[in-house]
Amino acid sequence: MSIISYLKETKGELSHVNWPTRRQSVIFSVVVIIVSILTALFLGLFDFVFSRILNLFI
Repeated sequence: MSIISYLKETKGELSHVNWPTRRQSVIFSVVVIIVSILTALFLGLFDFVFSRILNLFI
């Protein structure tokens, strides 16, 4: 398969992709950021609690 035919087929396949709208992209990005922050807070809380517990034994 030549590079040119590969690029033509790739361009044809990309025309079949159902791309998200701008609004959907923004909403999904906000959801990812919020979930990331909540996960960081959750893990940070556990780290803090376990550090305090460990310091009681040391």
